[in-house]
Amino acid sequence: MLIGRMKPLSLLRRRSSRISASNTEPHPSLVEAYHGTHLHLDPRLLSINPIKSPPISPRFSESIASNRPNSSNSFLSLLHSCTDVLALGKIHGLLIVRGLTQNLQLQTKLIGSYGTFGKLECARMVFDSIPDPDLYSGKVMLKWYIMNERYMEAIGFYTCMRQRLQEQDNIVFSLVLKACVKLLDLDEGKKLHCHITKVGNPDCFVLNVLIDMYAKCGDMECARRLFDEIQERNVVSWTSIIAGYVQNDYAEEGFVLFNKMRWACVEPNEYTIGSLLTACSALDSLHQGKWIHGYMIKDGMGVDSFLGTPLLNMYVKCGEVTDARSIFDELCDADAVPWTAMIVGYTQMGYPVEALKLFSDEKWTGIVPNSVTLASALSASAQLKDLNLGRVLHMLGIKLGLDEYAAVMNALVDMYAKCCAILEANYIFERTSPKDVVTWNAMIAGYSQNDLGYEALIFFNQMRSDGCLPDAITVVSALSACACLGALYIGSCFHVYAVKCAFLSNIYVCTALLNFYNKCGDVMSARKVFDEMRDRNTVTWCAMMGGYGMQGDSIGSIDLLRKMLKEDLQPNDVTFTSILSTCSHTGMVDEGQKYFDTMSKHYDIVPSMKHYACMVDMLARSGKVEEALEFIERMPMQADISVWGAFLHGCRLHSRLEFGEVAVKKMMELQPETPDYYVLMSNLYASDGRWDEAFKIREVMKEKGLIKLPGCSSIGMDNGLHSFALKDMFHRHGNTSPNFKVFSEHMVQ
Repeated sequence: MLIGRMKPLSLLRRRSSRISASNTEPHPSLVEAYHGTHLHLDPRLLSINPIKSPPISPRFSESIASNRPNSSNSFLSLLHSCTDVLALGKIHGLLIVRGLTQNLQLQTKLIGSYGTFGKLECARMVFDSIPDPDLYSGKVMLKWYIMNERYMEAIGFYTCMRQRLQEQDNIVFSLVLKACVKLLDLDEGKKLHCHITKVGNPDCFVLNVLIDMYAKCGDMECARRLFDEIQERNVVSWTSIIAGYVQNDYAEEGFVLFNKMRWACVEPNEYTIGSLLTACSALDSLHQGKWIHGYMIKDGMGVDSFLGTPLLNMYVKCGEVTDARSIFDELCDADAVPWTAMIVGYTQMGYPVEALKLFSDEKWTGIVPNSVTLASALSASAQLKDLNLGRVLHMLGIKLGLDEYAAVMNALVDMYAKCCAILEANYIFERTSPKDVVTWNAMIAGYSQNDLGYEALIFFNQMRSDGCLPDAITVVSALSACACLGALYIGSCFHVYAVKCAFLSNIYVCTALLNFYNKCGDVMSARKVFDEMRDRNTVTWCAMMGGYGMQGDSIGSIDLLRKMLKEDLQPNDVTFTSILSTCSHTGMVDEGQKYFDTMSKHYDIVPSMKHYACMVDMLARSGKVEEALEFIERMPMQADISVWGAFLHGCRLHSRLEFGEVAVKKMMELQPETPDYYVLMSNLYASDGRWDEAFKIREVMKEKGLIKLPGCSSIGMDNGLHSFALKDMFHRHGNTSPNFKVFSEHMVQ
């Protein structure tokens, strides 16, 4: 009777095969025929489009035809050897024909097979068609939801399981908790915790998963309470709570628990060590990091890619780039992760050349850069101000399809801005959407670093109007712009903003405030900021010394140096730049010479171009022009613009025009396309009455098409900043010019 009723069904199958591939709805007559056979098949299963699936293997078809499976064991064997979804559909059809759809073992295996091919809708339909599913079939369905990253559906399916099944076990709980972790769904996690408690006493395995869930969802209070309730804590329990504290920025508490773990005689595993290395990176604790590295060696833990990357990051964050490179070289099977970490480390620690060498090393040509790698390489080219290299990296990003990533776009804005390509930076900035605080910071910092302070402050206002909240880095760049403009009132407003936002704990903000007040001539305010700082580094001390130097207070500057040395802070090249600058501004030639010699003899600091420029400035300012020129000629390197500029300044102060002419000619040789030096030369001739030569220089400028940009000044008025260019008649406050005219007439009288 069954065979007779199936005959028209096979005809309907053949008719349905002519349905268009785009039509996913089953034919009504086909659905009715299946219902008529009483074979309990969900109609939605008939909507599977076989055209999109790969063809069935001929060998597999022969296997089905030759074996003619009838028993559940033979079908289990077929399902086990099934290699494509179309063959799976054929086996499913045979199960229906043979009347074996009520076999729970076969149905469970069918669920797993559909899950293997990612057909979770079909797997769920099979599960729903089981009259009395058991716990195992439910776990199979739940497992495939998790493995296919369908976490919301996994939580929904668990709710369905609770309605259809009276029992759940620890495996079910752990799977659903994993879904809560992936979704960071603390509410669902707490509901599940309540249900676990009602069911009975959870074992250590489930409690560990619960601790992990609470920690990753940011609720360390509940995580710690659970941890304290566990009577017999194993290494997983300790590792879960330590990792939780580290991930939630409580690295010190993580170390406290690690010590308690050792007192409890529980040996850490590689996951514990990985979390502790991350904690060392967060705390900049090199001593602890080296101890953990020693423990790894003693315990026989190899430096593989799992522990190698956090160990490398730890050394980088603690400033030990050489040790980080040694770890990197130990990694035999280094992949993109440690390679990128090493490039990022070089860039962040100010080694752009090494970063780019590693990026372009032929040894790593098999590794494709990701967005983080490319962003770091762009940052390295920005540090070198190498525009051509930056453009090459930009083209590489376009080729790899990475140019639309937020990190890469922000790095591009930063690179173009720092390389003085403001138009290109602005173009990338306008294309970036949405613009985050990093994007705005890159643009504001770019304008500030290119002495375009007014434009930087305009961008700051646009940032606020756009609804983007400034951070500490924004304030640093804005203060730099105010220092460039001498805008004391606006800068003091940023100081108030920094206090309001609790940014004064940031050492970079405090250092920027020091530089701002010093450049505006307000040394008293700068010293107040300096004295209120909780943490000071060498850069901070140098900034304050530089402020005293700018005001000609050599006593204050040298007194600070002595206090700095008493605090066991090692002076660096910047420290001696500040001291030499102070000696130059105050005419302390002998003291300056002494510090210049001390720098190399006692501190092994090789003098840089800045140090030589300070020495030349000091000698020329004091009238020792011939001695300054001899000093330049004895330099171990070719003098640059800064050195000759310092020499020229001294020549003009003491009217030594013959030496000034030498300086300007050297500057014109170094930068022949810069109009400022031609103007300097012309003015020098004019001041000596050599008008013919002055006019000749102006003619040369015209022939070369060199035009000096008009001068521009800024003035604070009505709590705002206003810029006035030379012969500017279009400013909105231009009507005040008659008053200045009257004032100037009185001055003449």
